[in-house]
Amino acid sequence: MDDDKIVAVGLLTQRDVSVLGPTFHRLWPVEETPCFSQLLLAIDDADREIRNSKPCSLVEHAPPEN
Repeated sequence: MDDDKIVAVGLLTQRDVSVLGPTFHRLWPVEETPCFSQLLLAIDDADREIRNSKPCSLVEHAPPEN
């Protein structure tokens, strides 16, 4: 795999970054701004829409309720 390709994107807490340790060296902090909350809501909405529209092997599905 080419080292310059993005292989993951995540929203991490400071604790998450600490657990990853000093080898985790490509980090771009996002400042808290009013539009950041809207971005998180849009991501949640899109994720919910994807999960509701079609089954995907990468999405964990809850067992049926009895």
